[in-house]
Amino acid sequence: MSLCQTVFGDFEIELANTRKTLERVPNDKWDWKINEKSNTIGWVAGHLAEIPGWAVSTWTKDELDFNPPGGPGYSPPAVSNCEEVLALFEKNAAAAKEAIAGIQEADLGKPWSLLSGGEVLFTMPKVAVMRTFVINHIVHHRAILTVYYRVNGVPVPALYGPSGDETY
Repeated sequence: MSLCQTVFGDFEIELANTRKTLERVPNDKWDWKINEKSNTIGWVAGHLAEIPGWAVSTWTKDELDFNPPGGPGYSPPAVSNCEEVLALFEKNAAAAKEAIAGIQEADLGKPWSLLSGGEVLFTMPKVAVMRTFVINHIVHHRAILTVYYRVNGVPVPALYGPSGDETY
């Protein structure tokens, strides 16, 4: 097993758990949010569906400016129901797997930067970006979505072990 396979072996598990979670997005609760400062279920689901695609820019580029000077800034994905979220997720997961398949060990330590308006927000080795900005970010938003599910009576999937609603 290569170092890349070892480092990213859990990505497949996280993608499977994410798909399992996204499959339950309730269309009738799309605009619900737990607090006025929070995002809606639909926004969290759309964001969660797009994050795997960030692996592509991590491995194919050396930086990403989400608000480039003179260019269009970032806008969240335009999804309006569970079916669209799943389609976006599948597209991004497939692209991420393809990008990861081409990684060489020498790529792991190359620097990658996130910018806004041309200003560097952070620079880290690509392997660290993948772990924190992509994989951990997926886990973070998936956890938020499962809390939203619990509050709304949507069965929480068993992910790392049984949930209060299901075993494996």
